Amino acid sequence: MRQNYIVLLDLDGTLVDTAPDLMKAHNHVMKKFGYKSKSTEEIRNLVGKGAGVLIGRSIWGTAKKEFSQITNKKIKDEMVKEFIDFYGKNLVVESKLIKGVLEFLKWSKKNNISLAVCTNKQEHLAIDLLKKINVYKYFDYVAGSNTFDYCKPDPRHITNIIDILQGNIKKSIMIGDSETDSQAATFAKIPFILLEDGYTDKNINQIPHKHLIKDFVGIEKIISGYINDHTQT
Repeated sequence: MRQNYIVLLDLDGTLVDTAPDLMKAHNHVMKKFGYKSKSTEEIRNLVGKGAGVLIGRSIWGTAKKEFSQITNKKIKDEMVKEFIDFYGKNLVVESKLIKGVLEFLKWSKKNNISLAVCTNKQEHLAIDLLKKINVYKYFDYVAGSNTFDYCKPDPRHITNIIDILQGNIKKSIMIGDSETDSQAATFAKIPFILLEDGYTDKNINQIPHKHLIKDFVGIEKIISGYINDHTQT
């Protein structure tokens, strides 16, 4: 039986521009706990490793300091819970699909390509977001930060999905917008497509990638190239 080609996709900043709604949830928590709010553009640079790290990075204003530096675990847990509760109720207020995503998802299904989401957003939030934005039906699997005992940049976040879909690592590719996605793909030894202007504070030349795209318009040509190469070999 011929194995389907698998395309794994990050969610925030890759499939969906979620920054406006993440900003509202973030600022709700910051205001409640006495910290400064952030703009949408600032939030774009902070997203990628989950709610806890998002809040922690914001508080200290640097990506090098993690949320674990808050010594009062009770306050830490309260802040994360408040963020998830508020965000969960306001997932798709201003969030929208990245240009060309819907067309790509439809094309993939027509060409028997298996699609999976590999995100550091909690699984239930990821699934709820995909359902509310009307694209959940296109995906064969959704893995969030809490689906396994590890998440990106750990390559097992990717390889576990491929195993579950009974796929082949050599017939898989990752699309994302940050160094977290790139590292996971590199460690998993699969090609990585980088979306420009992603949710990261890194420059493009700091994020290893095989292909660079500004949106999903025309990405079918890139994916077809990989499929054709494997068909011929």
